[in-house]
Amino acid sequence: MSGHSKWNNIKRKKEKTDAAKAKIFTKIGREIATAVKEGGSADPTVNSRLKDCIAKAKANNVPNDNIERIIKKAAGEGNSSSYESITYEGYGPNGVAVIVETYTDNRNRTAGEMRHYFDKNSGNLGNVGCVSFMFNKKGVIVIEAEDLDEDKVMEDALEAGATDFETNGDVFEISTEPDDFSGICEDLTAKGYTFLEADVEMVPDTYVTLTDEDSIKKMAKLIDMLEENDDVQNVWHNWENCDDAE
Repeated sequence: MSGHSKWNNIKRKKEKTDAAKAKIFTKIGREIATAVKEGGSADPTVNSRLKDCIAKAKANNVPNDNIERIIKKAAGEGNSSSYESITYEGYGPNGVAVIVETYTDNRNRTAGEMRHYFDKNSGNLGNVGCVSFMFNKKGVIVIEAEDLDEDKVMEDALEAGATDFETNGDVFEISTEPDDFSGICEDLTAKGYTFLEADVEMVPDTYVTLTDEDSIKKMAKLIDMLEENDDVQNVWHNWENCDDAE
């Protein structure tokens, strides 16, 4: 099986996660809380978005006690905090497509910051839909390949309902339909697997390679600025050679 390997993206994000776990936990907590409020239920069996958020939280080693506490707080009548989910789309240097998912309590502030980041790094913020047609929503599960048998992992993934499986030697990358993501995570966890990454992501159909140093630096800076913003939950893009910025 084949597909677009995005491990360089994931590795870059993973390194940042290891360096700033507290911030990642906060963002995931906000995502869980928003899923409870917008989904109208604190029960993941009837709130599929919450179920996906819990799977993501566990993949990022958020303790179960933390997850339960966030859910209870979000479901409580006394919780007046209110965040809304807003997605921004635009282009980075040389036409790199970028999708930014945010949870914000002040849409004017967030919109202004997003526009500033794009403008500052030779990009431009566009209208909703301007780049999302180049992406597909997929569940993505990444497992470290060390000490694991490729054929066995592939067999277990496909039996669980995965749609694609690939490896680059260091990791196994498993793709799922979005609706099947949580169930497959649970199935693989029950079989003893642990994940480097697990999330429902926007995966690009095509990629853009940046060749000049200035564009590489500006694209890397754009991603850094977006990911460091407290309102930003996820940044998806189709920059092929993002590891060149390391």
